[in-house]
Amino acid sequence: MQYPLQKGSVRAVVESYGGELVSLLDAAGTEYIGGGEPAFWSGRNPVLFPIVGVLRGNRTEIEGQFYEMSRHGVARKNEFTQVEAAPDSVVLELRETPETLRRYPFPFALRIRHQLLENGFSTTYTVENTGNGSLPFCIGAHTAIRCPLHAGERFEDYQLVFDTPEDAETLMLTPEGMLASSTEPMLKNGVQSLDYETFRRLDTLIFRGLRSKKVSLLYRETGRGIQLDFHEFPAVAFWTPPGAPFLCMEPWHGCAGRVQDSDRFLDKPFLIQLRPGESKHLTYSFAFV
Repeated sequence: MQYPLQKGSVRAVVESYGGELVSLLDAAGTEYIGGGEPAFWSGRNPVLFPIVGVLRGNRTEIEGQFYEMSRHGVARKNEFTQVEAAPDSVVLELRETPETLRRYPFPFALRIRHQLLENGFSTTYTVENTGNGSLPFCIGAHTAIRCPLHAGERFEDYQLVFDTPEDAETLMLTPEGMLASSTEPMLKNGVQSLDYETFRRLDTLIFRGLRSKKVSLLYRETGRGIQLDFHEFPAVAFWTPPGAPFLCMEPWHGCAGRVQDSDRFLDKPFLIQLRPGESKHLTYSFAFV
């Protein structure tokens, strides 16, 4: 089911399958959400839960037993239920099912609030532990932003600009998607130029421990684009298949494990644990620039 949202001149569409915001239009009718193109990537804006990235061999050990789970977890391929609605917002919820329990043996409530703003939107994840034991999880976004945004522009005409000048290194991935022990310098004074060759070679740019809390995807000639506020997330990543007309901007509270790590779920980077009855709220937002 689709849920149209509107706030002033900003419009959006949210889908119940996966709980995704799949369209965002500004006053001029410019579409900001990309993806959904089978030639490149069928996704658009999936929620990554309860893992971000891949597990070694697509399996993990929980309380002495191994469970199989594919890349980015179980939420993105499930139907969510509407629990709140307003003209400019919607809250969708996913609870455990027999299928999720086969792969992730915990009861939970995952609620996603998509809220339109005057100049963009915010998404809030709320994870509640509805069980009697500890609830471990990771969570993140995978939002595809159209790049280029307008006719006559090229992907290479855009750059990422962080709100604090800084140099940083990207974490490296192995061909299997695990974190390698090596890193590579990126970000010159908080700016990263875009080109497909970088993503062909590295697949994903992953930054953690940044002083910056916001990053903008900007067209060089005009300085226009969109800004991601990821201040509640310890890592931010960027990905695109070479040649695709979008860039995924991804706030993460989780990451693939390092090659030297064990297969224990509790050893995953940036893991969150909730006590019975406890909830965790995490919000990110996008604003037109």
